[in-house]
Amino acid sequence: MAERLNIAIVGAGVGGLSAAVALSARGMTVTVFEGAESPREAGAGLSIPPNALILLNRTALCGELEKITTRSQGLTRRTSMGEPISTGSPTVLSYQVHRVEFLEMLLGAVKGSVRFGHRCMAVEATQSGARLTFANGMVYGADVVIGADGIHSVVQRHIGLTAHPKSEGIVAYRGLVPSQKLSWGAELRGLHMWMGEGRSFICFPVSQGRLINIVAFVPTMHDMEETWSAPGDLRALAAEYESWDAPVRDLIAALEHTFRWGIYDRPPLPYWSRGHVTLLGDAAHPMVPHFGQGAAQAMRMPSRLPSFWSTPNATRFRRASRRIRISDGSGPAGCRPPHDWPAGSTDLWAIPHSRKDCGPGCRRRNGSSRTTRRRPP
Repeated sequence: MAERLNIAIVGAGVGGLSAAVALSARGMTVTVFEGAESPREAGAGLSIPPNALILLNRTALCGELEKITTRSQGLTRRTSMGEPISTGSPTVLSYQVHRVEFLEMLLGAVKGSVRFGHRCMAVEATQSGARLTFANGMVYGADVVIGADGIHSVVQRHIGLTAHPKSEGIVAYRGLVPSQKLSWGAELRGLHMWMGEGRSFICFPVSQGRLINIVAFVPTMHDMEETWSAPGDLRALAAEYESWDAPVRDLIAALEHTFRWGIYDRPPLPYWSRGHVTLLGDAAHPMVPHFGQGAAQAMRMPSRLPSFWSTPNATRFRRASRRIRISDGSGPAGCRPPHDWPAGSTDLWAIPHSRKDCGPGCRRRNGSSRTTRRRPP
């Protein structure tokens, strides 16, 4: 690189720390700012699916990941009464980790500075980059700012975007159970899902089997806080599943406390970048949790940013988020890269398209060599 970019990342979650690891590994100067006072957050389980696992296997983090992970092959589905549901789907390897342990692993791999207790209040454009202002009075200038600050993103609002959440009519309860509290807990392997009318219940082991993560989805007519830390009512949760399979009832009875959050969806944003500021993860493409892809997509995007920023070229930077959005299938165009996309490739436009690889919004479905692109302001 002719010049080292100075990159500021707002948010030290999975997306922000993944971006810091990827960008610092390419020789860029990275500083991460996090509003929380410490790296600890409310614990929860996290499943790393194959598309994110491929990226981790290309890094030096594989050994560290093996120390904190619980492997599984596929997902076992049952009815609410415990009857097996056969899907015929091939089994695929995935990893289950404790979110806090995973964040600590990423934090240890970041070569740049991570500053906690810095709550971002404003983002302003400058002649050569952008300037951040924090609640503690600190002001910081950078060549590039990445907003990885979640669904309530401050950075998103400061580049002229407003998200309009729509309730899914679902509330999710989550919690962690020590496996030793259940006679069968130590033997639990893989992901397990029970499905009934309007409800589902998922569990899987984390922390190498010492804990069991649970997530329960139930319908609701009430607006709920869109946060992971709102306390839930254990009696209300138990009542929702009182007639379900015994393992479901056992897990709920073993909970000491639970958290609940309302599930909201949002339409795709018209753009992710403006000037020298871009978005990443939930700030760019928030997802409902039903397919477990939120963290995976937050990890995928940083793996492509370094190639777009190999030189401090403003035009190249502005195009980066559009290309990444479309190649991940997250944007309105609905493009997906072919399954045989060469490892290390970053330019979707240089790869031949076929109809099966693209969504209805892609103009290259009919063999055209050009795609209409929406240019951000």
